[in-house]
Amino acid sequence: MSNLTLYSVSGFLILDSDGNRVLAKYYKPKYQPQLENKSLSTLKDQRAFEKGLWEKTKKPGGDIIIYDNHLVLYKHSLDVIFYVLGGTAENELMLHSALIAFFDALSLLVRNQVEKRAVLENLDMVLLCLDETIDDGIIVETDSTAIASRVSRPKADTTDIVINEQTLLSAYQTVKERVQQRIGQF
Repeated sequence: MSNLTLYSVSGFLILDSDGNRVLAKYYKPKYQPQLENKSLSTLKDQRAFEKGLWEKTKKPGGDIIIYDNHLVLYKHSLDVIFYVLGGTAENELMLHSALIAFFDALSLLVRNQVEKRAVLENLDMVLLCLDETIDDGIIVETDSTAIASRVSRPKADTTDIVINEQTLLSAYQTVKERVQQRIGQF
């Protein structure tokens, strides 16, 4: 029986339709160096791994493979492919739920336009979304709406805006409403 650990994700990748890296984040367990992945420790090794992985998964059709001693779950979108990497003994359903939660949250954030351009333009939200889903290799959230709500930018509250920052017409409306409220109190 192997040691149980929360560190189930060893990497997360987004590759474009040509196999080029859009985003890559590799995780190493902090407290268990025996689980550390030594084959992906250098940039050269990572690029070679990503190129070979892309060659195996560039055609849509599957969603899970074992490649180079890694369990790889992937999802195709328009011109990008999302990957979650784990050890071969990891729970496929848990990795799959993390991948789908991340993808669905990202879909909500970019209004269902999950493509390379949208990912690059919203890279800050993509990284926050990834950090809300996977933290240092530990899956922390699998609810896409919760992830998206934590990442999305809050809407400005116009009720507390000082009158000199409002347009003249909206300032007039605000004063009118407040006067009506005061009159209604008497």
